[in-house]
Amino acid sequence: MNNPWMDVSVPIDSRMHGWPENPPTFVSMHLGTAKGDVCNVSAIQISSHAGTHMDSPFHFLPGAPTLDDIPWDAVIGPARVVEIRDREAIRPVELKKMRLKAGERILFKTRNSSVSWKKPAFDRDFVYIAKEGAQYLVDRGIQTVGVDYLSVGGFYKDGIETHHILLGARVWIIEGLNLSAVKPGAYDLVCMPIKLAQGDGAPARCLLRKR
Repeated sequence: MNNPWMDVSVPIDSRMHGWPENPPTFVSMHLGTAKGDVCNVSAIQISSHAGTHMDSPFHFLPGAPTLDDIPWDAVIGPARVVEIRDREAIRPVELKKMRLKAGERILFKTRNSSVSWKKPAFDRDFVYIAKEGAQYLVDRGIQTVGVDYLSVGGFYKDGIETHHILLGARVWIIEGLNLSAVKPGAYDLVCMPIKLAQGDGAPARCLLRKR
């Protein structure tokens, strides 16, 4: 098949990584043909920020836009996957080399894709966007950012600050991507969050296709 779509979402199951203090994910078989029921029906308990998901500004900013307000061109259209070498954070020193342009959708591939997702439990030392990096992205007019673990901000540092900078500038955030099989370059992006009314965030299915 020419130009096949690649699924860069992580599977939802009871073993998936979750942010500490967020509700854990549980997937169970409510009805099952193996136990004599006429069909299979799963029961799901999940956080709005579990696995591959999107943040709306309302996630951190009271009264700000929710997922109901998402402009679809933020998550459908050309995107660029860029690779970050820094093993701690995404900082201006690397971003300045990427010739970022206003309106771009930028997905960051870091060591998270090959390391963090393979750990048996939540990785507190994942690569994140430093607050200075977040401000640089805002200053360059970036429309959408995607990261390959569960938060744009760090666990120990810049967690709140990075979210406030990006969401305050109405930059739309995709978190929890797995870009391990994706090479840096130009892609078509489709990322569709679940239609959760007044959502602060929601799980999403994200696809990429090489341009």
